[in-house]
Amino acid sequence: MNRNLVLRSLGLVLSCEAAAMVLSLLVSFYYNEGDTRAFAHSIIITGLVGLALSLVPVRSKTVGHREGFTIATLSWLLTAGFGCLPYMFSGALCSFADAFFETMSGFTTTGATVFANIEAQTHGILFWRSLTHWLGGMGTIVLILALIPSLKIAGMQLYKAEVPGPTKSRVLPRIAQTARELYKIYLIITGVEVSLLLLAGMPLFDSFIHSFGSVATAGFSSKNISIGAYDSLVIELIIVFFIIICGMNFALHYRALRGDLKSYLRDPEARLYLGVITVSVLLITINLVQSMGYSPGEALRASLFTVPSVITTTGFAIVDYDRWPDFSRLIIVILMFFGGCAGSTSGAIKNVRMLILFKSVFRQIVRLIHPQAVVPVRLGREVVSEEVVTSVQTFFFIYMFILMVATAYISFLGIDLISAFTAAAATLGNIGPGLGLVGPMSNYAVLPGSGKVVLSFCMLLGRLEIYTVLVVLSARFWR
Repeated sequence: MNRNLVLRSLGLVLSCEAAAMVLSLLVSFYYNEGDTRAFAHSIIITGLVGLALSLVPVRSKTVGHREGFTIATLSWLLTAGFGCLPYMFSGALCSFADAFFETMSGFTTTGATVFANIEAQTHGILFWRSLTHWLGGMGTIVLILALIPSLKIAGMQLYKAEVPGPTKSRVLPRIAQTARELYKIYLIITGVEVSLLLLAGMPLFDSFIHSFGSVATAGFSSKNISIGAYDSLVIELIIVFFIIICGMNFALHYRALRGDLKSYLRDPEARLYLGVITVSVLLITINLVQSMGYSPGEALRASLFTVPSVITTTGFAIVDYDRWPDFSRLIIVILMFFGGCAGSTSGAIKNVRMLILFKSVFRQIVRLIHPQAVVPVRLGREVVSEEVVTSVQTFFFIYMFILMVATAYISFLGIDLISAFTAAAATLGNIGPGLGLVGPMSNYAVLPGSGKVVLSFCMLLGRLEIYTVLVVLSARFWR
């Protein structure tokens, strides 16, 4: 393994993180709430370590599979480790387990929090936790590839290790070009949402916080009761629109911006994604009207916000859906597994994998009826290779196995089964809130420290889609 190149790449990631902290330092200066020194110390420590590592001499700049997996995994661990310094230096979170959980939740766009009173935190801390969302949404390594193409490394290995989805499509021939174009779209969407939220009456600071959370499909809010604090239908519709489009493959947005609007309709994953949202909204609306006495308008408003928020793994809330009927809560849990689309900022299993799984089940049924039949798995007009089908099936099995292990451990700590299961599902799927003790109007502070560490690891596994982390943990990898 090219250890020097790994160290240099990690140094560049930490240097970018230190630069990002400067924005929070400026916010801290502006509001003058006493956390300025905490950010200054965090920037100095992170920046010096990053600078030292980035100056490591490198002879060969070729990135193979081993380097790619190692850089991806260690980058996320280090950014979370150094990213928790502002929380600890400011006293916002005194426990390392709590600070690491909050930071990992931010960078992995999970949105699970241990803060019991969010509104009591300083503006600098609130800005930093939401900025970690925005940085993690598109990916820290993708950002490095976009900013520093002069590295001349085989960026596809890093791109494959970090970007979600069973296949890694790129919109341009060069990975650095792809990364820059994706970040341009990311910036444009963020800027447009900030502007619209301002026009809708949301304060400037809150507009940035909730735009960061929306485009990263993350969910950190500056309010204790999330978006419900504003009680504004216009604000809710703006946020719903942006979390839906950011739950779609960004390659489709790239094509649409170049005039190919039909790419949305041609994409089978996008059709399934929008179809699942539509059906879920209708079913929950009907259930709320029949079982809880909601008016049709109230039920539609609640379900129209909640369903996209859950399936895109955003985690914003306007109501406590943990109090909904069991049928509606069941749909919410199912949506936690679907997630958004591959190539988006969403987490969970992804619609394309669900589509491949459904089609492979159908193929197996056809083969039992017609043993000699050749029935390929197709996505639209394209045939999915057997390698990808097998990879998806294996991914699903590993995903469910990790979910069961994490649920068992959290329940072993004395947490009830519903809370334990949804906490594991919500962190592994990078969703944020679950049900019960970790519901949309609660937090994860109730969990013991070891439980937070386990769930932090689940967040990392979910964000890097399991394989990247498991490969690095494999003994064969280091032989």
